[in-house]
Amino acid sequence: MSRTVAKVPPLLESLYHMFLNALDPRGFATVWQRQTPALQGILLMCLSTLAFSIMHGLVRFVSEALPPFQIAFFRNLFGLAFLMPLLMRSRFTMLRTNRIGLHALRGVVNILAMLMFFTALSISPLAKVTALSFTAPIFMAVLAVLFLGERFQIYRWLAIFAGFAGMLIILRPGLVALDTGALLVTGSASLWAVAMIIIKILSRTESSVTIVAYMGIFLGLFSVIPAWWVWEPFGLATLGWMILIGLFGSIAQMALSQALKETDPTALMPFDFLKLIWTAIIGAWFFSEIPDVFTWIGAAVIFSSGLAIAFRERQKTGSASKQCLENQE
Repeated sequence: MSRTVAKVPPLLESLYHMFLNALDPRGFATVWQRQTPALQGILLMCLSTLAFSIMHGLVRFVSEALPPFQIAFFRNLFGLAFLMPLLMRSRFTMLRTNRIGLHALRGVVNILAMLMFFTALSISPLAKVTALSFTAPIFMAVLAVLFLGERFQIYRWLAIFAGFAGMLIILRPGLVALDTGALLVTGSASLWAVAMIIIKILSRTESSVTIVAYMGIFLGLFSVIPAWWVWEPFGLATLGWMILIGLFGSIAQMALSQALKETDPTALMPFDFLKLIWTAIIGAWFFSEIPDVFTWIGAAVIFSSGLAIAFRERQKTGSASKQCLENQE
């Protein structure tokens, strides 16, 4: 009696051939170019979530030796160093703008959000911080109605209420004590939502390259004073870890930007949930942090709510999910 051999799914077959050619750069490049833009975007998105998660784990590790404000400064310093060659190559033409004040406001909001987020990473479980960070698109949906004059839609408010219900599942106020880290990351998510609204306004007249360039410049400038305020001496080993923070942060941003060029943002958003899986593994392996069932359930509810909003907004403008993904730490 003959046996039927199961057919290998095309995605797994592509990944298998890419793995075989990984040691040969020319072979890998050839295999990569043969992939569809959708698959390239998905793989880059997965790489981005992994790099962001490693960066968060490194921030948590280094925060045992240095204040989070100082770590944020070096994260932005190395990010700005990576941006400088691009600025010089364009002969700084990407900095042409008539809305410098709005760019500066976005920088202020972003640095406040980053400082709160890095502080939360230093004192709260990684998975819990990641789960609560998924509330940013929910806050953005509320602000879009209040400040951008977007129409009331029943699906939007149902998703918003579901998202905040997921947040309550994680926080469980009245049942467990509200820790400072959870409050900080929730505040950080709300500030990221404000930054996304500013991006939405800027995008009416500014290119995405100009918006990113000014973000890097202002984050670098605005993080100097907070870092100087809490500055502590450190050794070469600590400097090496902070270089890695900057490296993985840059890899994450580059992979995310390229993924958004290759693939529709709404096709990528489901893979953003991988950040919770990566951070749960890193937290358990290196910091003995095991996320409870409420964190997983709440994160799933919050993420599903944000995903629902993004898919519905895509039918109208196609831009909401891209802004949610681009405005990451």
